Formats: sequence, structure tokens, C-alpha cells
Amino acid sequence: MIQKHPRYLLGGLLVGALVISACGSDDDDTADPPAGTTLGTTADGTAEAGGMITVYTGRHYGIEPVFDDFTADTGIEVRFTTGNDPELRERLIAEGANTPADVLMTADAANVELSAEAGVLASVDSDVLSETIPEQLRSEADEWFALSQRARVIIASTERVENPPTTYADVGDAEWDGKLCLRPSTHPYTQSLVASLIIAEGEDGATDIVQSWVDNDPLYINSDTDIYKAVADGECDVAIANTYYLGRLVADDPEFPVGIVWPEQDGRGAHVNVSTAAVTANAPNPQGALALIEWLATDGQKQFADANYEYPVDPSVEPNEIVAGFGEFSADLAAVRQLGANQPAAVKVLSATGYE
Repeated sequence: MIQKHPRYLLGGLLVGALVISACGSDDDDTADPPAGTTLGTTADGTAEAGGMITVYTGRHYGIEPVFDDFTADTGIEVRFTTGNDPELRERLIAEGANTPADVLMTADAANVELSAEAGVLASVDSDVLSETIPEQLRSEADEWFALSQRARVIIASTERVENPPTTYADVGDAEWDGKLCLRPSTHPYTQSLVASLIIAEGEDGATDIVQSWVDNDPLYINSDTDIYKAVADGECDVAIANTYYLGRLVADDPEFPVGIVWPEQDGRGAHVNVSTAAVTANAPNPQGALALIEWLATDGQKQFADANYEYPVDPSVEPNEIVAGFGEFSADLAAVRQLGANQPAAVKVLSATGYE
């Protein structure tokens, strides 16, 4: 049975604590580093920096005040260009050594890993980041670092559903035929979720799960906010969506009639995805870029996570009160680094099953 949150609804067994990671940055030298350059920090473990940096960001929510505070603290000015993660990756590839971008920020771990594979990110040697951000939430080559994280969970109506599904496979049960809402196949959140299923279940197992969703004749909605509202309005009873959207909705309406069920709590844990930051391989101001990332991982960590109702990546930082009200849960952190490598297979599974 789903229960109403202390102010919202929480379903399922809550076990373990979610550890989330954030990223910070620093900068000093304004020379253009060649691709593959490793950036370092000063003897005290922080980067020296100055001037201005340009951020390409696929993360659009609440970043302006965060950047303003970074400038106030460091004197480094920030200008930013927004777009979706694949667009920004292709732009960096096309611009090459002539890019104005110092930092790439993404809303999806798979896409930042694909950017690393494309050679547009620099490896970073930072004691601040290695000590603050858990190993599973940064790339093996230290080319990108998680800044905040959110879980992609099962959600259900608190008014109509007493026994919601508790695993991603359960979402395919016939009980939810005609009562399921999903995000379309082209969205990176869908692709990364399916990539995590492939990591856990193998391609055949993931195909069976996704096929069961498709067989339930889901309503495809290209907005998590609208998915939550569709569940509240009775267009569907259950769905899969990110946690932070519920944070926004509950902030406006504490009695919002949709709740979270933490999936896979008897196994690998709920699928999590991360917002990330990376220094670009051809950054005009690489030390300034590193200064920003280090700041976001430390002084700006809570503000960055709270701005979008996400979880901090630094386990010592408390989440927003609303987010904390969702309860503790076990998260599938082991899959985060592998999402990019499994994205092509995820796209294949989605196509093969007729997932729209």
C-alpha cells in the first residue's frame, strides 16, 4: 500500500541511504590545453583561477543564482549556453580547438560518457574532487564528475492504488494494462533506464521487461511533470519518472496525490542518474573551469542540489527538506559509469520492442 508522504506519499520499503555526488571546479591558467591534457591543482589542493568562463549546459534548472554566488565568491564571471546534452556534444566536436566552452554540464551520465569517448573532455587531477565525490559518481579517467543525482522511480496514485509495483519488471504486469504512463524512447532518461536494465538483466532480460511495458499499451508523455499530473488526474495509475519533479509539485501543493515507490529495494537498488560537469579538452580557461567544478562540489554543493530538488553527491550534505521527506533508499550506483557504454544497446531494445 502507498502511504502519504509526511507531506507526500512514499511507497515500498525504504532501506539504505542514497549517496549522491556533486562536482566543483577551479581555474588558473588561460592557455588552451590540447585534448588529453590533465589539469591539476595547487599545493593546497585547490585550483587557482580568474577571468571569465563559458559553460555549455544541458542542466537548465536554477543555475543562474548558483553561478552568481560562485562569481561573488571567486571573482570569476560565468556565461552559459543551454541546449540538450547530444546537441552540446556535437557542438563541441564541431568547434574543436576553437570552442569557447570551458565547462560541459549534462543532465545525464550516459551523454557525458559519450562526450568523453568523443575526446572533447579533459582529464582532471583534483584532490578536492577525488576526496568529495564518491568513486562511482565520477569517470574512471576523472573526465567528468557528478554534481547532483536523482532516482528514476515508480510513481503511483495515492487515491487509487493500494499495492503498486515494486520492481521495474512489475510495471509490466497485466494489472497495469491501459493504466501506465511512460516517457518516449527518444528521451535520454528512458534510454539510461533501459541501459541500467541491460546492465542488471542482460539484453534479453531487459528486452522482456521493456516488451511487457509496451504490451500494457502505455500513454507516452514527453514531460515528467505532465506524467505526474496525468497520474494525479487519473489518466494513468502508475508511471516511471524522476524524483525531483515530485519535489517541485509538492512544494506547490503538499497534498499532491502521487507518491514514490522505491524500486528494486530487495536487489540492486533504484536506478539513479546524475547531473555532471567536466572541463572541456580545449577550454580557453581550464583552471577557471576547474574552480567552478570544485566550488560546486563543496561550497555550492547544497545550493546546486536544492535548486532542482535533487540529492547532493557529497554524502555529508543534507538534502532539501522536501527531498529528505521522500525517505532513504538503496540506489544502483554501480551502473552509473556504464550507462554510456550501454546506451546503443538500449536504443536497440526500445526499437525492437516497439516502444514509442
